[in-house]
Amino acid sequence: MNLMRNTLVAAALLGAQAVLMSGTAAAAAPDQCKLEITGNDMMQYDKKELAVPADCTSVTVTLHHAGKLPAAAMGHNWVLVNTPDLTAVANAGMAAGLASNYVPEGDKRVLAHTKIVGGGETTSVTFSTSILKKGGAYSYLCTFPGHNALMRGTFKFGS
Repeated sequence: MNLMRNTLVAAALLGAQAVLMSGTAAAAAPDQCKLEITGNDMMQYDKKELAVPADCTSVTVTLHHAGKLPAAAMGHNWVLVNTPDLTAVANAGMAAGLASNYVPEGDKRVLAHTKIVGGGETTSVTFSTSILKKGGAYSYLCTFPGHNALMRGTFKFGS
């Protein structure tokens, strides 16, 4: 009888430990469908690659501007495009101007974008992954004039 009781107590304790450990791991794991990236006054993003798993149905990208300069002087945005469209979107953005966040209205080549932010500001964009193909070739860039040469990276979905 004691052997059976001890076995049941041990099993209960192991089960409780497993629940606690799984709860801790889940709480510590970041949401893989929410990404953060930071730009600075040196025209640099802090990440050259962003990735989300295929099971994300939507993605939120939060852009932080760690610099001190205002948006009119050193603004940054985050723009997602198909990689072959990167240069054309960057050039079109220059013509669009600050009032349009350096993104032409209705440009079908732009998959998602944030507004322009200045030093100390933050902005986010949330978009559906239904516009993406698993393993597709995507890039992100800042379309503020002259920034895209340095401020660009690779976006991976489900690869």
